[in-house]
Amino acid sequence: MMVLVLIVAGLGVVALLMVLFAPHIRKYSAGGACMSMTRLDGKTVLITGANTGIGKETALDLAIRGARVIMACRDVEKGEAAAASIRRIYSKANVEVRELDLADTSSIRAFAQRFLRVFYSTTPIVYFLILGYCTLILCCSTTRIASCHFLLTYLLIGLLKRSAPARIVVVSSLAHNFGWIRFHDLLSQGSYNSGLAYCQSKLANVLFARELARRLKGSSVTVNSVHPGSVCSDLVRHSTIMSLLFSLFSLFLKSPRDGAQTSIYCAVAEELHSLTGKHFSDCAPAFVAPQGRKEETAKKLWDASSELLGIVWDD
Repeated sequence: MMVLVLIVAGLGVVALLMVLFAPHIRKYSAGGACMSMTRLDGKTVLITGANTGIGKETALDLAIRGARVIMACRDVEKGEAAAASIRRIYSKANVEVRELDLADTSSIRAFAQRFLRVFYSTTPIVYFLILGYCTLILCCSTTRIASCHFLLTYLLIGLLKRSAPARIVVVSSLAHNFGWIRFHDLLSQGSYNSGLAYCQSKLANVLFARELARRLKGSSVTVNSVHPGSVCSDLVRHSTIMSLLFSLFSLFLKSPRDGAQTSIYCAVAEELHSLTGKHFSDCAPAFVAPQGRKEETAKKLWDASSELLGIVWDD
């Protein structure tokens, strides 16, 4: 009985300390903030996965900076709701919702065709931000989604070069540290584990950004990857266990607005205008796992993705 009392008392003390230090914990958990005041008037931003979480917060921030924001979403209805929410916060927001299902290559090609038809006759500066965690966990293979971002970039790269200087920001994760590329089973057809597949997809994003940056060197199109941090958002609603864990530890997690800061930083910071092929977290250069720094792996994944999608890149 005494042991039980001590346990309860201990938990009570911990809870009290967490309440007392909550503001300090929140401030520490928030991480770095983008302090740049850069305006984006006359520029166009394309964001995938922009209807919720860090994608929506990024769209809001860049719209406030004056950008024309294209919100590419699988669920148009939810995308329109997110766009309406942004306009309520900032009435002058120039945000548009376009349908894009990253799990369907025909949808990607149709989206790119429409996008090019609208923008190729103009001279926008296009920032292309890859944000799509929700889509990742709705698909049987996260590597397939990584390949679909690969296809979307391939279809729009000509416009990006024409619009240079432009920036590509690829959202990865700290989870890339625990990933490895299973070249023998890229689409996880032999066996599938959602956690391992997620880590593999985030490693693939880091490698993709690294190789694309190498190929675009000298083009004034920069490519960097980011780790947004552990973000408390509704994207974990598909997993009961993750929803429970996120609820228990929400005090130590970033808000979607805090999680968007590094993506925003990489999109607008003046000091990054020529920096490419790097990885960022909390608005600062971040560590990349050894498997994310191997050029031969990046090239091999690039070739495998090209073969999988039946495309040929111009070197």
